[in-house]
Amino acid sequence: MAGEREWRQAELRATRDLTPDIRLFEIAPAGEFVPPAPGSHINVAVQIGERPDVRSYSIVGPCADGLYRIAVKLLPLSRGGSAHMWRLKPGARLSVTTPGNHFPLALHRPDYLLVAGGIGITPIYTMALALAREGARMRLLYGCRTPRDAAFAEELRAVLGDRLSLAFSQDGGRLDLASAIASLAPGGELYVCGPIGLLEEAKRTWRDSGRPVDGLRFETFGNSGRFASETFTVRIPRLGLEIAVPPNRTMLDALEEAGVAMISDCRRGECGLCALRILDTDGIVDHRDVFFSEEEKAENAKLCTCVSRVAGGSITVDTPDRPAPW
Repeated sequence: MAGEREWRQAELRATRDLTPDIRLFEIAPAGEFVPPAPGSHINVAVQIGERPDVRSYSIVGPCADGLYRIAVKLLPLSRGGSAHMWRLKPGARLSVTTPGNHFPLALHRPDYLLVAGGIGITPIYTMALALAREGARMRLLYGCRTPRDAAFAEELRAVLGDRLSLAFSQDGGRLDLASAIASLAPGGELYVCGPIGLLEEAKRTWRDSGRPVDGLRFETFGNSGRFASETFTVRIPRLGLEIAVPPNRTMLDALEEAGVAMISDCRRGECGLCALRILDTDGIVDHRDVFFSEEEKAENAKLCTCVSRVAGGSITVDTPDRPAPW
């Protein structure tokens, strides 16, 4: 969606648990309702301890009744956003933006493959409904841990029938991306949303298939990585700083709270503005961004501080923070 997003006051009308840890929120914004396109999200103002912050959530469904719907997964190591949302009760006052869209759905393609992992189903669900209404040729692959974790599975099955394929990792199930991509019609597009491992597999499989690069569209979430989040130490020798980053905070947050001047924008591992040069590390850099290529990540020259972490050790970096020349 083009144009500037506006902040609006809003009211939380209702909540409903979709799974044991995913809750649906129905939000009524003040002012003229801006209809969301598939793939859209809204920003929501949240309170993390004593600090105000912002979180982005994909909009669920067409929202034809003038209510924005978002689904929020309660994370055990949440930085605070999901915990804040889950504490809200109907009637709560909120500040939200009008919709923005970094993951737009292109219509009138000959074929579509939609792939979702876990909470990544939120934008994919909306795309699936839109394509079904258009009568488009499509297929949806949806992977999660157990059947209890499959939000919107019943609704999708009712609309898509056998065009929906579910895979549950607890039972050893896997999404067969190679076969699905091979069966996609020429000119068809792949849309993926999920953890970084799923996205990297999709990008690799798509590339190996020889399909055009612009036929793959994706969105990810920065709390997913190859290793569990744990406390690690960041050292900045030039500034004489040694900063502990706890499991529920990002490296970017910790640096800013320590007074380090940082440049950032998306805070989702997509734009690369917050990337810092790695001087040394005695741990494993868990690259959780989608900005750097696999080859660049293997070089371990830089990391995106908004999402990436270190497992089993510490990291030494340099920052753009420089003293004034006067």
